[in-house]
Amino acid sequence: MAPPPDHRRPIKRVAISDQQRRRELALRVQADRRSDAQNRARQLASSVLSLGPVTEVEPELEQEQEMSDASDQSGGRTELDPVRAASLRGPEVRRWFATQLMLPEWMVDVPPLLDSDWYVFPRPSGKRCFVVSSNGTTVSRLRNGSILHRFPSSLPNGARTKDVSGPSSSYSILDCIFHEADETYYVIDMVCWRGYSLYDCTAEFRFFWLNSKLSETGASDPPSQYHRYRFNVVQIYECNLIGLQAAYLGQVSYVKDGLLFYNKHAHYQAGNTPLALVWKDNVCSQYVLDTDNQGQIPSQQQVVLELQNDGSLTTSDDPPVALGCLSRDMIAQYGLRVGNLVRVEVRDDSVKLVDGKLDLGDLQLVGKPNRSRAFADTYSKVLFQYAARRAPLRIEDLVASIQSNPSVENSQALDIEMEG
Repeated sequence: MAPPPDHRRPIKRVAISDQQRRRELALRVQADRRSDAQNRARQLASSVLSLGPVTEVEPELEQEQEMSDASDQSGGRTELDPVRAASLRGPEVRRWFATQLMLPEWMVDVPPLLDSDWYVFPRPSGKRCFVVSSNGTTVSRLRNGSILHRFPSSLPNGARTKDVSGPSSSYSILDCIFHEADETYYVIDMVCWRGYSLYDCTAEFRFFWLNSKLSETGASDPPSQYHRYRFNVVQIYECNLIGLQAAYLGQVSYVKDGLLFYNKHAHYQAGNTPLALVWKDNVCSQYVLDTDNQGQIPSQQQVVLELQNDGSLTTSDDPPVALGCLSRDMIAQYGLRVGNLVRVEVRDDSVKLVDGKLDLGDLQLVGKPNRSRAFADTYSKVLFQYAARRAPLRIEDLVASIQSNPSVENSQALDIEMEG
């Protein structure tokens, strides 16, 4: 006689996008790639240190509506040497620096093998930036290219002290979020350390080095004469049930803004990647749904897209995804030009989800977005926001995905409560 069915077994949420297919493709591409990671890191370090202050008014970075994230914006991926990068100005600076950070996609489907192949950690709210220490100084630059801080630090060659170790030409590059409330740089990734590039190292190795190497420098010590800001490593967890619970509900010293998930096998890939994901709900973030220019959550979803030559409105993905079109009369009426960002409203009754692809139907032009916006939304963000208003990806879905893995013991899984 067959055993009775186990009604406690979790049911996985059906995928609504091709995110997993692109994830598998990204892993294959990085395995086949033969990039000069050392030269890439050297170019980035030189550019971060040499670029002069941006002459235009520096845009205020919104806390995650536009934000740190950095996560919803990316321009075309182009390789530039330091000389060309130093000559960029205005929007070109922002676009170039936006392609240097590894930006997470928004999680719209739960990856398989979440508990064995992924890390999870609580993301600090703040300003996403690169921090470079070299030649006795430390510089942090926002993704728009402008300097956030220039200061002495305990990072290698980060201050002009007598006990500087290593050659003067060596440099280190950290991927950070600056949390203004406690004036602390929270390090979420390591790109280069003492001149050694980590671009083509897995996240598993980069996080190991980050935790071991940073602790040797005293960079986490309180501020002092030769160490202006504290650097703290964000606690990184295995994405099993215990780790997910700790990241989701655990107390941290900063304002939490969602969860970040990194695939253990992912290299540091410039631009948006499905091998890093961001997820939010009302428990772990105060910014789940996008707001309008007045900071209010509109009754209908609003999307920021970029106007193209043919009148189409596209996302900032590479390649871009067309989600609508404007007539010539509308373009002329609003005085729009190619490359302008526009804010459009999505009518609920016109949206369709067909084979994992959004068809937004008729779009209502609202106007131009806040001037601080430099890039259009990504497709994964549009899809996440669409789902968040109707059938959001919940913490229970993440738990169910982990519990459905045969390697997880049900006795342990069922004891975990994810209530905020």
